[in-house]
Amino acid sequence: MTASFADAARRAARVAAALLGWRPDEFWAATPEDLRTALGLDDASDDAPATGAMLSRLMEAFPDDRQ
Repeated sequence: MTASFADAARRAARVAAALLGWRPDEFWAATPEDLRTALGLDDASDDAPATGAMLSRLMEAFPDDRQ
């Protein structure tokens, strides 16, 4: 099933809040390119693997909730 725009926007807003500290007004004022740049996704190293620090931040921001 394809995610709706609302679902994708909600996920992107959570990532922006967790990793960048953006509040909702900052997220909605940003362009997609602003978000890519802020997340460090704008350089030529798009194929570079995630760093341990990045994975740790993501795991903390989005816990698995499995016991």
